[in-house]
Order: sequence, then structure tokens, then C-alpha cells
Amino acid sequence: MKAPKAVGMSSERLAMIDHVVERGITAGGFPGASVVVGRRGAAVMERGFGRLSWEKSSTPVSADRTIYDLASLTKVIGTTTAVMILFDEGKINLDAPVSLYVPGFSGGAKDRVTVRMLLEHRSGLPAGRDLWRSAHTPEEARAEVISTSLGCEPGRCYEYSDLGADMLGFVVEAAANQSLDAFLQERVWTPLGMSDTGFRPADSLRTRIAPTEVNSRRGYSLQGEVHDENAYALGGVAGHAGLFSSAADLAVFAQMMLNGGEYDGTRIIADSTVALFTTRAAGTRALGWDTCGGSGSCGKYLGEEAYGHTGFTGTSLWIDPERDMFVVLLTNRVHDARAKRPAKVIADVRADLADAAALAVTDYADGPMVMPAKFRADQAVDWNKPVRRPRKHTTSKKRPTTTVQASKSIASASKSAKPKAASAKPSASKATATRKKSS
Repeated sequence: MKAPKAVGMSSERLAMIDHVVERGITAGGFPGASVVVGRRGAAVMERGFGRLSWEKSSTPVSADRTIYDLASLTKVIGTTTAVMILFDEGKINLDAPVSLYVPGFSGGAKDRVTVRMLLEHRSGLPAGRDLWRSAHTPEEARAEVISTSLGCEPGRCYEYSDLGADMLGFVVEAAANQSLDAFLQERVWTPLGMSDTGFRPADSLRTRIAPTEVNSRRGYSLQGEVHDENAYALGGVAGHAGLFSSAADLAVFAQMMLNGGEYDGTRIIADSTVALFTTRAAGTRALGWDTCGGSGSCGKYLGEEAYGHTGFTGTSLWIDPERDMFVVLLTNRVHDARAKRPAKVIADVRADLADAAALAVTDYADGPMVMPAKFRADQAVDWNKPVRRPRKHTTSKKRPTTTVQASKSIASASKSAKPKAASAKPSASKATATRKKSS
């Protein structure tokens, strides 16, 4: 830890993070949170807020001890990192067909899907499928992922895909001849000293793990067991979700990335590979990572080279090479949230956190940036907007429409309706359509 002033930051401005996170807790968005902000090789803020659950007797959150379900942060902290290491070793070719590593993923357009396309979410695979409904074993779930049909031509469309990340996990296992969790434990967590990071955490860690779903489909509350149903169907180890970690461990990982793949004398990834994988490649996507487009969870003030990711459970990590800074936020916003719209709460808190960290930097050439009059958390737009109830049925006084008239009206409406334009962004309905819980 270093004092903010020692690394060119304002402690007064940095304190806005406390305000923002506490606003989120008070509004009922999440019961607790872990935050770590680091700059120039040192943490300047490492703090826990609230508690593991809403119970007053629940354990207070600690940034260096509380463990959270990372959800889709698994895609970058775990799966993408494994791909980077194997790319360095020449065991994975980004432009090789996926079928080279997973022969079952072949036939038709699948033969043209490359590892790079999976990393960019341009493989043509859909967002997800309900593995938890049909698969009875992890082996069956794996087979279903591999057999999934493409939704569009490889390389021609963008679809944020859990299935694509799962395929990347299978590629890693084939190239390394080792399970994804074992490979990461041996090559990343242990060398970096990330002792609270891994899949399927031991029962002995349960009291330190923030709970997630209260009324899960499994018939019991979840604590220390992956929240994402499809990751659970895959055995708890998946390319798209399943990883658990603490904010302090993620700070070590983030610093390793800022150092160009090295931490405390231990090199994990080549610096050129870090640069390659974190450079924007398709839309805002880099290889595995997302980049900051000046909005969303990275806020408005991070640099153009900033990269990061989020997780459905309420997690995020943003790394800004230009400022030599990172921001970690871990919450369990899926745990019986009191807010009517917890997704809106966490979205604003994530963005405010990134903004507050960037605004706390004081050593810009032109001096500190101007602070906004209000942060998103102060405005709390739609955080607890009353849920609209269905209108009561009333008897219409209008003359009833005949079957013929109704048919004509429907036909007319059908002719005049315009087809929806294809979206360049992931479908907003995928979370409900597939019961996806990872991002």
C-alpha cells in the first residue's frame, strides 16, 4: 500500500469511491463489495464495504479475505490467460481452425471457425444454450457445447458467446493435455501467489465466500458453488464462468498485466502477447478482453488503451496502461438484492468507480480533470423506479371486432411492419432466453 499522493493521486477525490459504493449498498443493490485501486505498482485503496449477506450478523467484507464468484471475469482472468500462455509456447495458433484442437467441432461452416474468432466473439456461435436443462453429466454438457450449430457465418457477425468461451476452454485442455483448472493452478495462481483463486473452492473456504443465489434452481442457497447454471452443468469448471477469487488476488493479476506479463520476478506471459491480446481487434473487443469505448462499466475517463471485463454476479476489472492504474470491484449483486433494479445499480457503480479513480489522478500535464457536479450514484436513475403493474381489465364499450376485421388488421400490420435491424451488440434477451448468469 502507498499513500495516494505518493503515486500522483488525490486522497480526497479517491474517497468518492467510498461514497459511490456505500450509495449502492444503501440502495439495496448489493450487501457488500471489495474494492482495490492500484497505480504505479502499488495499491492506493484496498477496502471492504458492507457484509457478505444482508444479515446484520453476517461477516464484514474484507478486500484481502472475502472471496467472490467472478462469473464472466473467468473468461479473461482464466481462459484467455491460458490461451496467451499456450500461444507463447507455440501450442495454440490463433488462426488455426478450432477443429484442429477439438475434432468434434467440425463440419460445414464450423471448419472455418478459428481460435481468434472465438476470442473476438465472431465465431458464429450463439450466446448460449440451456445445458442445465438437458445435460445430466459434465460430459453430456460438453458434447452439447461442441455440437451447437452456428447462428451465422464465421467472422461475419458479433455475438457475445459463453459457448465460444467454453470452446476456448476445450482448446486449452487439448493443447495443454491438462484440465483447465489444473493448468491455471500450475501456471498462474501458484506462481503469482494467488492462493484464494480457483474453481470449485474447498469447503473450508465457505465462510469467506460471498453467497449468491438464495432460491436457486438446485433447490438450495448458493455459497461457494458456481452461480452460473451452465458452468455448474459443466462440472463447475468452464471457459465462461466458475472462477472464484478475492479483490487482493485480482490486484496481483492486474499488476502482472500492467507489468507486461511479469510480477515480482515471475514471468507469466510475454509482454508482446499482453500487447497483442489487449489491443482492440473487432468493435470494442480485443482478444478475449473488452476495451473501453468511453461508456459502460469503464466510465468516461479511462484511457483509450484501457481494457477489462465484467461479470454477471456484479464483478469488474479495468486496467489502464496509460495511467498505469487498475480498478477492481467485486460484489454479489445477485444475492437477494433489495433494489428493484440491481442491474442498473451495479452498472452505475461500476462506471462511477472507474471515473472516480481516473479523476483522482492529479499529475496530468494540464492538472486534475474537472469533477462532475454529480456522479451516477447520486442521481440513482431508475435504481428503484416502481415496477409497473399490469392494468386492470375493463370492459370495452367499443363495438367488437369481427374475425374477418381482425384478420385484415393483422395482415395489414404484418405488411407495414419493418424487419428489425441486426444489432452489433449482444442480444439483451439472451440472459432470460438461456438463463445465462455469467455476464
